[in-house]
Amino acid sequence: MSHGRLSVLCRGLPLPRRLCRAWFTDWKPRGPPTPAAMENGSDSRPCGEGGAPAAQKATITEGAARIAFPSANEVFYNPVQEFNRDLTCAVITEFARIQLEAKGIQIKVPGEKNLQKVVVNLMEQEEENVEVKEDANLAPGDQPQTAAVGEICEEGLRVLEGLAASGLRSIRFALEVPGLRSVVANDASAQAVELIRHNVLLNDVAHIVQPSQADARMLMYQHQKASERFDVIDLDPYGSPATFLDAAVQAVSDGGLLCVTCTDMAVLAGNNGETCYSKYGAMALKSRACHEMALRIVLHSLDLRANCYQRFVVPLLSISADFYVRVFVRVFVGQAKVKASARVKFSAACGPPVAPECEHCGQRYQLGGPMWAEPIHDLDFVNRVLEAVSTNPSRFHTSERIQGVLSVVTEELPDVPLYYTLDQLSSTIHCNTPRLLQLRSALLHAGFRVSLSHACKNAVKTDAPPLALWDIMRCWEKECPVKRERLSKSSPAFHILTVEPRLKANFTIREDANPSSRQRGLKRFQANPEANWGPRPRARPGGKVASAGLEERRRLLQNKRKEPAEDLTRRTARLKSFPCKRFKEGTCQRGDQCCYSHSPTETVVSTDVPVTDHPYNQNQNSPGPRGAAELGVD
Repeated sequence: MSHGRLSVLCRGLPLPRRLCRAWFTDWKPRGPPTPAAMENGSDSRPCGEGGAPAAQKATITEGAARIAFPSANEVFYNPVQEFNRDLTCAVITEFARIQLEAKGIQIKVPGEKNLQKVVVNLMEQEEENVEVKEDANLAPGDQPQTAAVGEICEEGLRVLEGLAASGLRSIRFALEVPGLRSVVANDASAQAVELIRHNVLLNDVAHIVQPSQADARMLMYQHQKASERFDVIDLDPYGSPATFLDAAVQAVSDGGLLCVTCTDMAVLAGNNGETCYSKYGAMALKSRACHEMALRIVLHSLDLRANCYQRFVVPLLSISADFYVRVFVRVFVGQAKVKASARVKFSAACGPPVAPECEHCGQRYQLGGPMWAEPIHDLDFVNRVLEAVSTNPSRFHTSERIQGVLSVVTEELPDVPLYYTLDQLSSTIHCNTPRLLQLRSALLHAGFRVSLSHACKNAVKTDAPPLALWDIMRCWEKECPVKRERLSKSSPAFHILTVEPRLKANFTIREDANPSSRQRGLKRFQANPEANWGPRPRARPGGKVASAGLEERRRLLQNKRKEPAEDLTRRTARLKSFPCKRFKEGTCQRGDQCCYSHSPTETVVSTDVPVTDHPYNQNQNSPGPRGAAELGVD
């Protein structure tokens, strides 16, 4: 299977899949870790060197682990990412099952029934006389090997958690994932490593979990030999994992599992395109499909770094959840596959056959990427994880959410990059938004495939070309007409609606338009679990807690991009400062009730109203997404 790159996006719309790729910046070795370097090399952030951890005042229980934390903010912990850790345990369990089954070893998962079936030849003896007793007649040397949680499996997986902080994730691996040989819980902070040692003893897993204090990059570079590589590497840094990826793709074994979390979603979602290019080698666009685009950029970056060492990645599961993205990939060695990562045929790559402007909306194209263009999930593996979690729901606290998210993943179209959104389509032509089932039914009636996306609640993934999709929206606009006279001739809506649809859309609801996960009412999209539930603040040197001034600043910055509700009196005075256009034309029938001025002379803007409140100045002066949109950035 070839691994393509996607590089062009027109106002958030999917276009051709395999296009150009970016160059790679070599990693430069650094000296011994310093306190400043540790800030980029540890999930816990700098928190003091040496000495025993502060007095333990808080103990949390997550899964099968009990973790003690100091009272101060010395080591990073975010309870919202319990879903991340639960899903990781489920994925590694299925990965261990696959790896150990090839060696003739069965794993025993707590709470999971033994599904192994004994095949009996009914031709030799009657069914009612068959009495199966497992392992009854087997010699001691022929007993099947099993691996249970909490026990060392000599042929099991070697796991590295590069940024362990409190060691919660590593301890949960030891207590919940069978078939492990060892788990290295590494952190650059001495305070964090002392806390890991304390928690390892608290959970009685010292025989499996090995605390380690080192820079995660140096530790992984020291395990590049094939015999010393890890079978599973988990990277969950504070922010971007970009600085660890080069070392990680070299330290994971052939066919090993690499688990990576990215919490720098502002960068991956297009707010800082230059920063995204410097970290991941791709340009992110601010589009409605930014969450799936973020997943594909991360996968592209992983594959690009692996290609430097004649390795390539195969995605198992790629999730966008809450405030982060999480990818699970296997890393293989293969020179032929590495060449196929660039293009399908071994010839020079060509650019997309597009004009300077979009044929549908008349707007300029935006260049984004390159990014991963192949499927981002292995559906067979996802179904294995989903079945394991569904048959043993008591294993994880977030089992309902795991089942809901993975069910939507299995319903996604694997060969369709990115997606549309209902509000994006309707707002482009300024019409009412159709129901999800109506749009899905129209696409199905037209003979196209359609699915949801786990990355966005109102997303629509379809293999319908843009022309067919806009024809469906033109037909919908005829049922819910917009006022054409209000449309600017240079607007996308004017360009789209002036073309008559060649496709007759049928919005009659089809039974197969409602996906199974939606019919069953699964917990597909997470509601905010608590106030201020996003990324937690960094752990601070010495465990300093956030000051009152900082908490006040955080409160003030909440919803900073939302304009506060304007006082009615102030709004009335502001509008009265502008002349009424209809009054000048002699067509205003509101009289004194008109909110604008009917003065025969040109009204001067009141000095009591700020200049930025003037409607003609908002586009030039207003910061944030609105000002960017007026400049042609979607």
